[in-house]
Amino acid sequence: MAAAPVWSVDPRTGKPREQVADEATAHEVDTVVRAAHDARGFLADRTVRAAFLRTAADRLEDAKDRLVEAADAESALGPVRLNSELARTCYQLRAFAGIVEEGAFLDVVIDHPDADATPPVPDLRRYKVPLGVVAVYSASNFPFAFSVAGGDTASALAAGNPVVVKAHPDHPALSELVAKVLRRAAAEHGVPADVLGLVHGFEAGLELIRHPLIAAAGFTGSVRGGRALFDAAAARPVPIPFHGELGSLNPVLVTEAAAAERAEAIGTGLAGSMTLGTGQFCVKPGLVLAPSGASGDRLVKSLTDAVSDTEAGVLLDHRMRDNFLAGVTERAGLPGVESPVTPGAGGEHTVSAGFLTVPAAHLTAEGAYDLLLEECFGPVTVVARYEDDAEARAVLARLPGNLTATVHLSAGEAAGEGRGAEILAELTPLAGRVLVNGWPTGVAVAPAQHHGGPYPATTSTSTSVGGTAVERWLRPVAYQGVPEALLPPELRDANPLGLPRRFDGVLER
Repeated sequence: MAAAPVWSVDPRTGKPREQVADEATAHEVDTVVRAAHDARGFLADRTVRAAFLRTAADRLEDAKDRLVEAADAESALGPVRLNSELARTCYQLRAFAGIVEEGAFLDVVIDHPDADATPPVPDLRRYKVPLGVVAVYSASNFPFAFSVAGGDTASALAAGNPVVVKAHPDHPALSELVAKVLRRAAAEHGVPADVLGLVHGFEAGLELIRHPLIAAAGFTGSVRGGRALFDAAAARPVPIPFHGELGSLNPVLVTEAAAAERAEAIGTGLAGSMTLGTGQFCVKPGLVLAPSGASGDRLVKSLTDAVSDTEAGVLLDHRMRDNFLAGVTERAGLPGVESPVTPGAGGEHTVSAGFLTVPAAHLTAEGAYDLLLEECFGPVTVVARYEDDAEARAVLARLPGNLTATVHLSAGEAAGEGRGAEILAELTPLAGRVLVNGWPTGVAVAPAQHHGGPYPATTSTSTSVGGTAVERWLRPVAYQGVPEALLPPELRDANPLGLPRRFDGVLER
């Protein structure tokens, strides 16, 4: 049977643009993975790795105009957004290059023998080594930052692992272009092109996660797709780590005092956050707990005015558009749910933003309204009006894990008055990032960032954004009683590589 063609499709029209490739067969996946595995030794030198990552960023910038044009044709996200995302991607590559050069991520610890300890301590030296070939599953909504050259790929390469990317079907042409740029950057440093593999097709994605030489995987996408791959990774004869970002409601709690103080500003800010990128951000606020009464009414009116002024937009593909329309229709049809601004079809290929309101009491017990506690991908949010703090807490207690949780406090509450600290303690178990008086959209690439959260937000406790994302692709190894001449350079007393380390209990920089 001939391999199925892979087409690039214009989401603005739903029409095919060009045939990009063919879906990879099981044999082709095997060939790509084995080639990547054979290339792993070329990433052993940290100096080479860092130079490769920086050159990759440079070459992506050199090809910026062509890449952004291709990305916009396949995603309809617009040149402004895509230029910004490409800049973020290049910054991320350079940030990981710096992490590689510093070397702290290797976690070097050296303990010399101590016969007086109980029990006695032998000569022990520990650091971290790469896992092997990493499979990366691209996201639809970030064609640069969470795709072929995105954070999973950059962090895996930084850790010293070759990567095989399963291209997202929403931007196959861009995936091919970016892969070529990265391969050319590798060649400039004597690294084989096979250090970055690329495959297309649903079945290819399954073959990839099952391949015996794949050592770990990173995924960004839906709960259904991510869970299927997670289960496949666990069911292998040798299970592997699967770092999946699956879905998130990103709850927001607005206290009564905050609403009384600045309801209009909160409503306007919420509108901007929930409609950003046509509501296609993984950290879009999908549930907002707002007070009943006059201050809550002011917030809803402000939100109504701002969302009403939002233009219809194009979603990443027509399947997502169909799912969005079906999702908002089902939610709006629940008894007691109102639509101050009705979300739905904005045109033949577009969708219009909107929001729903519901008494929070409907969400405090298991039942049909649980649908409102599930993510709906696109420009919609649910505003649940609570009568008192106990009702708001009852809703929060029913929420699954999330990437983010946000609280809007008054000035007094932020200064320590009232329940501010107690609310933060209630939100912390729900999410990997807790915000006060802000909005979750916009994930800074910074050393202290954490982009992850309890299941189903992610399948692990790791982050996919920020410097510590590199830790996902490493494993620790301890050497006991190994003669100095046989030790890796990273673990020798003289520290020939000048690495940060903990030496006999003392942190050395």
